Amino acid sequence: MGTKGREIVGMDINKVLTLLNKAFADEWLAYYQYWLGAKVVAGPMKDAVIAELIQHAADELRHADMVSTRIIQLGGTPLTTPKKWLEQTNCGYDPPDDPFVKKILEQNIKGEQCAITVYNSIIEQVGLKDPVTYNLAVQILEDEVEHEEDLQALDEDLQVMLKK
Repeated sequence: MGTKGREIVGMDINKVLTLLNKAFADEWLAYYQYWLGAKVVAGPMKDAVIAELIQHAADELRHADMVSTRIIQLGGTPLTTPKKWLEQTNCGYDPPDDPFVKKILEQNIKGEQCAITVYNSIIEQVGLKDPVTYNLAVQILEDEVEHEEDLQALDEDLQVMLKK
């Protein structure tokens, strides 16, 4: 980002970079959790769940790209190792050790709910003091809300199927 682009940020840029790097860590871990979950998931409705997880993985990777671009624009460096992602994450990582569809859906719903909280918090903290980061967080928040809805709908369908 150019000098004027950094100059218009009306708050401590290091604070924004910290928020963004933590979100960056979350996005990479979410990507991996979705991607691996899609590989190992088992049980009823597996194919529908796989399709959703693969789509969400692609979205999380796109989010990581968006966030890293903003970090670089602000003069920062995205976290460079998975070890740092695990140290800086807001939402953590739930390994898909139990591949049953219900468990995979629960883990990922939990992750999306955390992401919703994270991006809502970024929006509240940054506000119009940094309109570029604000708009980025709003765009990603919209996706995370949609992801939660998608996963909860699959979970509801699964519950109906398992009761029959």
